[in-house]
Amino acid sequence: MRSVDTDLAAAYERCRELHRRHGRTYYLATRLLPRWKRRHVHALYGFTRYADEIVDRTDRSLPAERAEQLRAWSDRFLAGLAGAPVDDPLLPAVLHTIAAFDLDRADFATFLGSMAMDLTVTSYPTYTDLLAYMDGSAAAIGTMMLPILGADDRAVAREPARQLGLAFQLTNFIRDVAEDLGRGRTYLPDEDMARFGLTRADLIAAAVQGAATAPIQKLIEYEVRRARMHYAAAEPGLAMLEPTSRACIRTAFRLYRRILDEIAAADFDVFAGRAVVPGWRKAAVLAGTLVFG
Repeated sequence: MRSVDTDLAAAYERCRELHRRHGRTYYLATRLLPRWKRRHVHALYGFTRYADEIVDRTDRSLPAERAEQLRAWSDRFLAGLAGAPVDDPLLPAVLHTIAAFDLDRADFATFLGSMAMDLTVTSYPTYTDLLAYMDGSAAAIGTMMLPILGADDRAVAREPARQLGLAFQLTNFIRDVAEDLGRGRTYLPDEDMARFGLTRADLIAAAVQGAATAPIQKLIEYEVRRARMHYAAAEPGLAMLEPTSRACIRTAFRLYRRILDEIAAADFDVFAGRAVVPGWRKAAVLAGTLVFG
């Protein structure tokens, strides 16, 4: 019979593997955390990634089936929060982390609400509408992480943590326009597309051609400027973190922001190829953070 400790260790390992496989940039940065903090960050990443995988499953399951799968998994999670035994490959690690740091349960409810939106909402009329979605899908993750990372004044550090989550999420949305179109979604607001005389059909045509038109390049440049504003709002929070967490988050901050530089270097054509930070540059950022902070 497996022991509770064995199940917990296996759950943490499952979360770590999800993080290693799917969040390579952030996973690299977590190597700079004290070992005891890493597994808790992996647990939260595993939680968010697993929910995302249910929503974005590429098999033939219908949205209603995925909604039921998300609902069933969410129910197991909520039952675990209430103290019920949980038979799940990763939830024991998540529940253990929540208990260890007394994390705000409301952040998890907000996150799951945004995941449910992905099953029915395929576009966002305005940036305000998109922010309402990202409040759960991104900002809440920033505030989930904050007690683990530590800060002298969490109340003050909370908004920069939210902004960092928004910056990371918007960077992903800009980079992954073609991938999201393949799932039937656009995360660039309709009003922004209209500003440049564009519709979703124009984005789809560019994805088919593998090249952005001039108006699409202008749209992407506009969104990159917006993402940079979130990074600027998040940056003061880096110095508020516990010293043992700063190198990790500063590295993640610099690497994710660098994705925007790669998009700009490609003349804002996100359809010609997926923007990635080269391995040598990642190593340089990592080394620079260790040496210069």
